[in-house]
Amino acid sequence: MSAPVYKSFEQSLAEFDNIAAAVAPISVEELQSRIAKLQGLMRETDVKAVYLDTSTSLTYFTGMTLGASERLHGAIIPSTGAPIYISPAFEEPKTVTLVRIEGEIATWEEHEDPALLVANLICGLPAEGQVLAFDPATPFMFSSPITAHIGARLKIIGASDLIAACRQIKSATEIAIIQTAMTASLRVHKAVWEGLYEGVSTTEVTDFIAAAHQKLGMRHVFAAAQFGEATAYPHGVPYAQTLNKGDMVLIDLGAHIHRYCSDITRTYVFGEATERQRELWNMEKKAHRAAFEAAQLGSPCEDVDAAARKVLTDAGYGPDYQVPGLPHRTGHGLGMDLHENPFIVRGNKTRLQPGMVFSDEPMLCVYGECGVRLEDIIYMSEEGPVFFTEPAHSIDRPFG
Repeated sequence: MSAPVYKSFEQSLAEFDNIAAAVAPISVEELQSRIAKLQGLMRETDVKAVYLDTSTSLTYFTGMTLGASERLHGAIIPSTGAPIYISPAFEEPKTVTLVRIEGEIATWEEHEDPALLVANLICGLPAEGQVLAFDPATPFMFSSPITAHIGARLKIIGASDLIAACRQIKSATEIAIIQTAMTASLRVHKAVWEGLYEGVSTTEVTDFIAAAHQKLGMRHVFAAAQFGEATAYPHGVPYAQTLNKGDMVLIDLGAHIHRYCSDITRTYVFGEATERQRELWNMEKKAHRAAFEAAQLGSPCEDVDAAARKVLTDAGYGPDYQVPGLPHRTGHGLGMDLHENPFIVRGNKTRLQPGMVFSDEPMLCVYGECGVRLEDIIYMSEEGPVFFTEPAHSIDRPFG
């Protein structure tokens, strides 16, 4: 139902303060421990070096954040020793200011081949190993010439497994940053609910979400607002909608603090819900709860997906990915990327461990009618699953 008390978007914005400024970034000591863990895994698997491009993995391990470019810019992590940063020569002064973990900066001039520089640096490392592992975010335009220059000197593989083994287990500091981001984004969600009125457009809603995240000191990542039939489609429709009484409303949003993301979805009705809307919402709530209860330490990720899907198939939806039903996986990992390991999907036998963070969002889609998605993020504590934010109680009480 609609919020019991209307509060305009402008009123809510005026009440928001910068909460992100008080959040300390990841310390140098923690960055060093991440590199040490990666290097230990590298030595176990005969990897001489990992090449990190301008990705969140570069930030995760070194604290350096760079924008993607047609110019090669990144870092080499050897199996022993300090990182080597790669930079266009004219960017070296800026790169120096971004270094948090000490290491050599190797530069290349505009007429030179940076791929040859990287290949020779890696092959010349005193570190042990016979393998080069590429950050999966490395563009082909960089990995291909580096591979060609290395030739038969090293075996080439992807670094996905090495990186995931580090990144998918969050530290207490990471959990705390994500908690701050999630708490703030839930406030934005509630402000959307309180500020809806008949005739508001989805564009006005998403503009408010972006402004609210910025007022809170966060880096806005995305906002999705869907009304009525458009709620049936997981990623919405390519046109704006206008809110009418009785519409199902789906709001999905996210922002980050120090690159750590929030991601929350709420679905409710503007006005009084029909019996059909309540039936669909309650079924989604059951699937959402089943996923949470299946998320036990030591259980495979795929069991969480299976538990949510069983609730829906037992009720006559699906089966599998068919609609009406759940057309996608139940969840995704969350951290410095909005979607990262571990993925909550059939076939993923990765066992849940303390420190893993992932979404619980088994959406119920009825194409041509409406859809319901309740998305909350779970972290695995030493005792089991914990929600960062309080889940919706009912279609009438989406925020407690």
